[in-house]
Amino acid sequence: MVIAVIADIVGSRSLRDRTAAQRTLERTIARVEAEAPSAVQPLTPTVGDEQQGVYPQLADALAALLMIQLALPDGVGFRFGIGVGDIRAVDSAHTDLSDGPGWWAAREAIEIAHARERRAVPRSRSWIVGAPEQTEVMESTIRASNAYLLVRDELVGAMSERERRLTYGRLLGRSQEEIADEEGITQPSVSKSLRRAGSQAVIDGLAALRGGAS
Repeated sequence: MVIAVIADIVGSRSLRDRTAAQRTLERTIARVEAEAPSAVQPLTPTVGDEQQGVYPQLADALAALLMIQLALPDGVGFRFGIGVGDIRAVDSAHTDLSDGPGWWAAREAIEIAHARERRAVPRSRSWIVGAPEQTEVMESTIRASNAYLLVRDELVGAMSERERRLTYGRLLGRSQEEIADEEGITQPSVSKSLRRAGSQAVIDGLAALRGGAS
């Protein structure tokens, strides 16, 4: 069992410069993987506005996708479908193919995330679906993780670009003083921005799902 992730670009058809946006996304994915490597297969473009990636554990995927959300600038964003299940290689004369219940679950998950976004939860960006025959423990983990994602997406979606950068730095374990130097602001300003944005709740929620303290 692995974690299969399908990501599509939010509002890709309305982007003024699709090529520039793609480059920004790819640089961000590479940065996150360099600073906190976790993927079996980092998010990679497939066709159209879609990317696919594979992670070993659900917590790894949730952490990496959060970092991507935080690192992206205003105006460029991803929607994520996260599938928990097996995947398998498919022989092809043209390219390496991957199929299986994990991918089918990821496809269902991204459709749910998109439907929530269109209806009552406009900042929804992520959802998790387990393939059939999950253990009771994993089913419980998926439910708890989806509850966290609903709140996380709402908080991150309301953050300014600077607040996302500050949160990203704290997620990597940088001190407020270090972040203040990078941003050219004071440490109290960093602290105030993090409190206003609810950053610690996002970070602590992820730590709780991983079974540890922040």
